Amino acid sequence: MAAVDDPKTMGRARLSFATEAEVDEFAEKLALFENGDIGPDEWRVYRLLRGTYGQRQPEAVHMIRVKIPQGLLTADQLEALYRSPSRLVQHKKRGGLDSGSLALIEQSPFVLVGTTGADGGVDVSPRGGPRGFVRPLDDTYLAIPDLNGNNLIDSLRAVVATGSAGLLFVVPGKDETLRVNGAAWVTTDPSVLGRWDDELRRPNTAIVVRADEVFVHCAKAFRRSALWSPDTWAHGLAAPYALDVLVAQGVIPPVDDEVRAVMEAGYADDLAADLPADLPER
Repeated sequence: MAAVDDPKTMGRARLSFATEAEVDEFAEKLALFENGDIGPDEWRVYRLLRGTYGQRQPEAVHMIRVKIPQGLLTADQLEALYRSPSRLVQHKKRGGLDSGSLALIEQSPFVLVGTTGADGGVDVSPRGGPRGFVRPLDDTYLAIPDLNGNNLIDSLRAVVATGSAGLLFVVPGKDETLRVNGAAWVTTDPSVLGRWDDELRRPNTAIVVRADEVFVHCAKAFRRSALWSPDTWAHGLAAPYALDVLVAQGVIPPVDDEVRAVMEAGYADDLAADLPADLPER
């Protein structure tokens, strides 16, 4: 393998399975073979030495191995590694909010919000609330309330900076999800913020997203992970809590049960503050 300098790694050298010079040399040698300037034996020896060869497997399941430049693929090279998407997949992305998409959003209590900041940094933030807490303003726009959080407001800053967002709606028990991508902005318009007055406290701001691209995402990821299967949930008990991660990162010193109780009390207080004063806690 060869070390390759890549500006995307901020000056850090990384390893590639082929250099650009090797790729160019391979293309030149292939052209010579296709033009009849070198014979099949010479081409076969060269090809095998450069790591490109077929491999037979039992039951007629074969594969081809190709040495490619890691992380330096062109769009054409990338597409060559994958089969073409089906006609249905190619045409499933639509603009606007249809009745089916709206029905799914109305049942979703959880959405992931993806944003890109002015510096090119990316962020994904989970947002949760009562079913249907993301409110459609019409058949084009959605509004997401900004409820109690950690006040870093990374997502809000990113939306203000770049004016775009990507959403992924999840419904508990459902393996398929809905994605909405489009232009976005942060609003303080009272006519928008008042849409949660019957169920939640009025937020300081809301993210409005224009449904430029709306499409369903297939069930394979959730089925591979068995996310909704209770049989898999016990494994999660071994995962560290947020405080444990903060300790491992050196952000805070080791904690005891009293500190954990304070953390849980803080969660409860913030969730209670999401509710209007005249509504009981859920």
